[in-house]
Amino acid sequence: MLSKVKSASFHGIDGYIVTVEVDINPGLPFFSTVGLPDRAITESKDRVSSAIKNSGYEYPTRRITVNLAPSDIKKEGVGFDLPIAIGILSASGLIKQEKLEKYIIVGQLALDGTLRSVRGILPISQAIPENIEGIIVPQENAIEAAIAGKVKVYGVRNLRETVDFLNDNIKIIPTEIQKEKFFSEKVEYDVDFSEVKGQEFAKRAIEVAAAGAHNVLMIGPPGTGKSMLAKRIPSILPLLSFEEAIETTKIHSVAGLLPNGKGLLSLRPFRTPHHTISDVALIGGGSYPKPGEVSLAHNGVLFLDELPEFHRDVLEALRQPLTDGTVTVSRAQTSLTFPANFMLVAAMNPCPCGFYGHPEKECVCNLFQIQKYFGKISGPLLDRIDIHLEVPSLKVSEIIDESSFSESSEEIRKRIIKAREIQRQRFKKYKIHTNSKMNSKLIKKYCILNDDSKKLLSNAIEKFGLSARAYDNILKVARTISDLSEEENITTQAIAEAIQYRLLDRKFA
Repeated sequence: MLSKVKSASFHGIDGYIVTVEVDINPGLPFFSTVGLPDRAITESKDRVSSAIKNSGYEYPTRRITVNLAPSDIKKEGVGFDLPIAIGILSASGLIKQEKLEKYIIVGQLALDGTLRSVRGILPISQAIPENIEGIIVPQENAIEAAIAGKVKVYGVRNLRETVDFLNDNIKIIPTEIQKEKFFSEKVEYDVDFSEVKGQEFAKRAIEVAAAGAHNVLMIGPPGTGKSMLAKRIPSILPLLSFEEAIETTKIHSVAGLLPNGKGLLSLRPFRTPHHTISDVALIGGGSYPKPGEVSLAHNGVLFLDELPEFHRDVLEALRQPLTDGTVTVSRAQTSLTFPANFMLVAAMNPCPCGFYGHPEKECVCNLFQIQKYFGKISGPLLDRIDIHLEVPSLKVSEIIDESSFSESSEEIRKRIIKAREIQRQRFKKYKIHTNSKMNSKLIKKYCILNDDSKKLLSNAIEKFGLSARAYDNILKVARTISDLSEEENITTQAIAEAIQYRLLDRKFA
């Protein structure tokens, strides 16, 4: 007997519908799964058989064939356990076929029949067609599925409960959420900018970077607060909009990094990969391409500490996502594009020993070692980092002074939100939201300089040998500085400040 169950999976970060066809025929006991399944799916026969038996149902000792359609797309994951089990029970006459046509069914089975959470429920829920009445998912995934708000969501605990629901023996109240509550609650961070002593120049540069979503490179000796500053950047960024939260949650859901019971991410991501990371882990990939760290940092911050310690090929792979805001992973059978619109924050020492230019500790590195150290970072990559700033050692008086006032993250965020709103209004006709994403056409339109500013910038280009991309970056940063001051036009002071943020790579190169 043949049974059909509607299920779903995801390709990249987009969901698509899969029809699970189960055919039971007389013959020697055999279980076959076709339709380009991965190993986790082919192993489902053991989980399904045990779950059916331990749930009190009879498992058919016949020839069972399972087809996952469309058959030309590779399927992965354990979300087909539940629809396969339901298909077998329906083909055995325990569930009416017409009931199965109303629902999308996704879930992972334990051997005792209980359901476990699966990845990618949010993109799956967004892909459900209008003619479907509801989606049946593990209870742990119910809130995430309800975020999409397209159909009724029924969270179930085990296989028997699912069968009873489909046979109308029990009623399950659909999971409903109020999307507004995810953003009405006050967001609290564990860290705050008021905890950072001194480093007023660095704080100002980071405020500018956050206001325009500019990339930042911090250079300074060990212990000056580079990592401390970087970890506090999310606390001054504007809160996620609902659309941004959906995009970010989809990526984390597909990667299996969404906490159980957490339907929507409300905080901007902050990713800190170790310098031993591979290019595949950073950019994304694998036999079944998955999002990498650059995509997991989408709408948030990617922090690379000890930048020269990363492998050169790993760093060079950052060029495309830094320029395009997306990353394309190509394999023999498929090519996927993942979003990767993040703010890059990097930190490094001024030399291998870390004390070049230190006022008290002596540097033991020679000029060749310093040049080789900085040579690990290519010029094209440095050009894609808008702001280079020096984070010097703190004076003793700055370290022990407990009375010095430092602004809180909340106060800094208010100014950044105002600057971001100016940019949002400026670019509402375009597909960008911040100054850092301006192309040449927009730079020419919105970065008009007066004669004094032109002269100042021309002198800087000649003196420091800045590239054309560096020239554009200076204009973008100056536009952000003027937005923070609520100036309609770019001021000469803004150009002068922006030039200061481009000198450190020349100083240490």
